[in-house]
Amino acid sequence: MNIRNIALAGHGGRGKTTLAEAMLYLAKATDRLGRVGDGNTTMDNDAEEKRRLASISLGLAPLNWNGTKINILDTPGLFDFAGEVAQAVRAAETTVIVDAAGHGYSVGTEKAFKAAAQRGTAVMFVLSKCDAEERDYMKTFNALREEHATEACPVVVPIMQGGKTTGYVDFSSGKAFKYEKGKASEIPMPDDADVEMLHEIFKETVAGADDALMEKFFEGEAFTAEEIAAGLAKGVAERTIFPVFALGGYSTDAVDLFLNAVAAITPAPTNEGVTDSGLNAICFKTVADAFVGKMSYFKVVTGTLSASEPAYNARTEESERMGKIISLVGSKQSDVASIVAGDIGVVTKLTGFKTGDTLTNQKNPQTLQGISFPAPCLGMAAKARKKGEEEKIGTGMARLMEEDKTLKFEINKETNEQVILGLGDQHLDVVMSKLKNRFSVEIDLTIPRVAYRETIRKTVEKQGKHKKQSGGGGQYGDVHIRFTPCEEDFVFDSSEVVGGSVPKQFFPAVEKGLRESISRGFVAGYPMVGVKANLYFGSYHAVDSNEIAFKMAAQVCFRNAMPEAAVTILEPIGLLKVIMPDEKLGDIMGDITKRRGRVLGMGAADEPKMQQLEAEVPMAEMGDFATALRSVTAGRGSFSVEFARYEDTPAMVQQKVIEEAAKRKSEED
Repeated sequence: MNIRNIALAGHGGRGKTTLAEAMLYLAKATDRLGRVGDGNTTMDNDAEEKRRLASISLGLAPLNWNGTKINILDTPGLFDFAGEVAQAVRAAETTVIVDAAGHGYSVGTEKAFKAAAQRGTAVMFVLSKCDAEERDYMKTFNALREEHATEACPVVVPIMQGGKTTGYVDFSSGKAFKYEKGKASEIPMPDDADVEMLHEIFKETVAGADDALMEKFFEGEAFTAEEIAAGLAKGVAERTIFPVFALGGYSTDAVDLFLNAVAAITPAPTNEGVTDSGLNAICFKTVADAFVGKMSYFKVVTGTLSASEPAYNARTEESERMGKIISLVGSKQSDVASIVAGDIGVVTKLTGFKTGDTLTNQKNPQTLQGISFPAPCLGMAAKARKKGEEEKIGTGMARLMEEDKTLKFEINKETNEQVILGLGDQHLDVVMSKLKNRFSVEIDLTIPRVAYRETIRKTVEKQGKHKKQSGGGGQYGDVHIRFTPCEEDFVFDSSEVVGGSVPKQFFPAVEKGLRESISRGFVAGYPMVGVKANLYFGSYHAVDSNEIAFKMAAQVCFRNAMPEAAVTILEPIGLLKVIMPDEKLGDIMGDITKRRGRVLGMGAADEPKMQQLEAEVPMAEMGDFATALRSVTAGRGSFSVEFARYEDTPAMVQQKVIEEAAKRKSEED
């Protein structure tokens, strides 16, 4: 079977889903032309996508064109859903980067190209929306040439008259066409300076793919259609040519020319270096469908995936019975007997398989290259609107994390908060909607509390006595303890006790009482660190002393000592690493300074035109940094932050922490 797998990627709102709809309609894979604005597209079939009128997950649909099966993997353009792009690019041999004529080199274009480069896929550019008025195709094409030099090759270009596109020239066939109501008719080649200039660029770029073609080019000889196709195919496969196609996705104008090229010049699937002819397939996406159950999206690299063969997981080293095999066109499902090498399909109810797993043959198991996902950078505390539904949040998040590997969920044991981490505000907003609609739990998101610490700065000696008499037996415990600052979290020392003033059997009770006290803190309820407690004296009663009495005495001593121990609050400091465009370095440095951060160093990043900066920043100031960085850098920036150490909190901040703790305690009471 002749198969091509293409991932549609690029900036949000530039026409990816519209292009996919046009391709499916022209190939008669669908009987209607869906519109994003009407919420009726084949690819955006999720309830959230219909509500938002935007793609938030990968859409899959196959079509047949000129005897070639083309699997379309339509991805979201919103940066919060970059994980879907990573999945699609893993399953494709060609990344089609869609932008709209009239724009510069978009951030989404830059990110999609980077994703394609990391995976090593072929790249094609589509400049859509040429059917709209006053579209400056040359502005966008020149931006591509500025970024990619001679690799950007115009294949289909618009014929412009009076600010409108009146037709298209296909340099690969040497023909021009006009379109009326989706129907193409050939027209004479236009006498147009821009078209002629682009034609020269086309010929020179194609010639660069082969020495023989370059020789013909210099000698002024015309290329045959076969030579052009071969040159383009070679250059595309080797990533020395990035073909550029102008078209109108909404009207379907020139989409047929793009489909011709996909079938003719994009690379076919490979065996990815696997020499074994048995089954090897990569799971590149997982969906928990409400009706079908778990759906695993697979690309078969070698062999054939069929329902009759058990599934062997290279990661778990266990076999699993196969479910149904289906083909998807958006949400429409069709049963198929098998999936052959190079093709894409879905297997249901493989409970043990996760995204990135290899389905292989047990006799000669292989592990295919997995998927690299962007790490979540925005964390928010989730609180159920109804009491007692906290467990529902955890259950729902476990299911959602199976589908979305850019999500993370954790319970902060120190603050007792459930924290959801994702790639941005819109990502977490979608999570909220899914938890409500699929798992019947409504949540509110707030900035997570910071895990502060408390410590002492002065040495204090105090007595703590617990004495209680009620009817029969009483309770008596008496301790004298010296509290001293130290480098360790907590040290208990009873070596100074002499003469049996405190019997040894009560030492563990004293330590336990102190540990419970320091875990609750003193000024704001945060655990204490850096405290050494020396038990040096005390007294006991032969009848009334017991472990509980000495535990209570230790806690009384703690409460007596802390007001004189200069208790202070420590805040966690994070080591921040930021990558941003050169021209935004000053803005980011200013932002970090406002967050009480200290810049440690800076220099050129591994990526061109990018700077890397390292700084130490209080974690309390990092709550909205992900949003700020995206705003300042238009989505180009990225960062990571790791805990470094604790430091004294400034007095002003300390007072605020204490007030917030008091308010929180009052609300809880």
